[in-house]
Amino acid sequence: MTSDVPFWVEAVVAVLLVSSGVFVIISAIGFLRLQDFFLRMHPPALAYTFGSWTVTLASILFFSWRHGRLMLHPWLIIIMLSITVPVTTLLLARATLFRRRMAEAAETPPPLTTSVSAPR
Repeated sequence: MTSDVPFWVEAVVAVLLVSSGVFVIISAIGFLRLQDFFLRMHPPALAYTFGSWTVTLASILFFSWRHGRLMLHPWLIIIMLSITVPVTTLLLARATLFRRRMAEAAETPPPLTTSVSAPR
């Protein structure tokens, strides 16, 4: 079976997909080696975003060449991921910080503001 996609397109797509896998492996190593929850949150969020971008670029390139016109449908996926991953990471960090404050764990930073009662 012959492919209608030239070798250089397949090579670029392959490099992008392999680089996505490398990002995920680096993220997994960072996740295993780091001790604190807050430190562990950072590598997966970054690697997930970078890996998603490389897969998106690979799919745009491959399907655009294959169909003979610019295919931008994968951009919808990366736009949604670029919005939701940072928000999810922030919410996880805030929830963990709240739980640590409620448990009065050592080395937990105090809140930036204190609750002030309303004037009488």
